Amino acid sequence: MNQHRLYRTIKELGETKFRTEDQLLSYVLENIIKNEEIPIRGGRIWKLEPNTGKYRLLKQSGDIDLIDKTFRLNVEDYPPFRDLHKRGTIVATETNKYLRAKGIRLYSATGFGEKAPWKSYLLYQYVMGINADFLKYDRTYALNIIGHALTSALRNRRFESKASQLEADIDKAREIQRSILPEHEHKFQNFEIYGVSIPDRVVGGDFFDYLSAADDRDRLGVVIGDAASKGLSAAAQALYVSGALRMGVEYHTKIGSLVTRVNQLVNRTFSAEHFISMVYVELTNAERGLLLYVNAGHNNPILFRTATEQTEFLPSTGHLIGPFPNEKYWSDFALMSKGDILLLYTDGIVEAVNERQEMFGEQRLIQALRTHKARTPKEICQLILEEVQVHSTSAPYSDDKTLVVIKRAR
Repeated sequence: MNQHRLYRTIKELGETKFRTEDQLLSYVLENIIKNEEIPIRGGRIWKLEPNTGKYRLLKQSGDIDLIDKTFRLNVEDYPPFRDLHKRGTIVATETNKYLRAKGIRLYSATGFGEKAPWKSYLLYQYVMGINADFLKYDRTYALNIIGHALTSALRNRRFESKASQLEADIDKAREIQRSILPEHEHKFQNFEIYGVSIPDRVVGGDFFDYLSAADDRDRLGVVIGDAASKGLSAAAQALYVSGALRMGVEYHTKIGSLVTRVNQLVNRTFSAEHFISMVYVELTNAERGLLLYVNAGHNNPILFRTATEQTEFLPSTGHLIGPFPNEKYWSDFALMSKGDILLLYTDGIVEAVNERQEMFGEQRLIQALRTHKARTPKEICQLILEEVQVHSTSAPYSDDKTLVVIKRAR
C-alpha cells in the first residue's frame, strides 16, 4: 500500500471546500469506503459531545445495518474510545450489545481532530470506526495515517477560517480608523493645514483631527495624538479619544477643561499602561494669529518663525493622558505671524533610526522647515516624510508616523 499516496489523497479530500466540518467528514468517509486499498464493509464517524462525555453518530456509510441516530456511546462504559489518545488507532472486538446486534464484531477506531479533557480522560473530538471481516496491521497503520491527515485538514480549515475572520476584522478596523482621520488638507481663516498619518501596521495608534463646533466659525481645534500600545489596541484608544474630543468641542468647553475631562474618561476606561500623549491646538480668528494649546506629554510642537528662521517649542502643559486621574491641564498661547509654520508630529518621525541607530531627530525637522519654508503645508509634509523614509530605510524597527503642518498664509 502506497502510504504517501494515501495520505495525500485524504489530505486533498480534507481540503475540499465544504460549508461545515460535518459535511467534509461525511464526504471523506464515503470516499474511504470506496477506496479499494482499504477493503472494508462500512464505517461510522462519531463526534464528541464535550459536556456529556458521550459520542453521537455523525455519519454512517457502507454495507451495514444502520444504527439509530439517537444512540450514544458513553466513554465511561466504553474503554476503547478512552484509550485512543495513546495510540491513535486501535483494533478491538465489539462489546456493546446494541452494536453487536447491528452485526459489528471486529472494528477499528481512529481518533482525529483536537483532543479535549473530560473528567480524567483525554478524548478526541472525532472517532472514525471501520468494520471489516479482518484487519491487518498495515490496514490499521493506514487508518492512523488517515487520522493524522484529517486532523491536519481540520486544523488548516480552522486556521483559514480564523485568518479570514481576522482579515475581515482588520478591514473593519482600518475603515473605522480612516473614519476618524479627516481630509488631509484644510483651510481656516488665515491658516492652511495639511496632515497625514501612516500606520506602521495595518492600523495604528497615531491620529490627528480638525475639530470645530457646528455654530462656531471663529475657532478650529487641531489635535494630534499617539497611543502607547500598538495595533488594534492602540487604534481603539485613538478612536475613543478622538470621539470624546469631538463631542466635547460641541459644548464650547475651554480646551484645558476639555483635555482634563478626556483624561478622566481614559483613566476609567483603559488600564494605566495604555496611555496617550496628545497636543490640542486651538486656532482663532484673531488678527495677531493667536493660538491656544494644551500639550499632554507629547513631543513639543515646533513653531518656525519664517522671517527670522528662529524656532520655538510649545512645551508640555500637563502629563500623559490616562495614568493620572487627578491631573489638571492648563492652556498656554502663542502668536503666529504671516509665513510662520507650526509643526505637530509623533515619535515615529523624530525617533526613526538609520542603520547606525541614529535618530532623525528634531534638528533635521528644523532644517527641513528652514529649507522648505516657502512651500505649501502639503509640500512640506510630503518632503519631510520622504526624508524620514530615506533616513530609516534600513532600520529593523519602525513606528506610526504622523505629521500636521499649520502655516499662516495671510
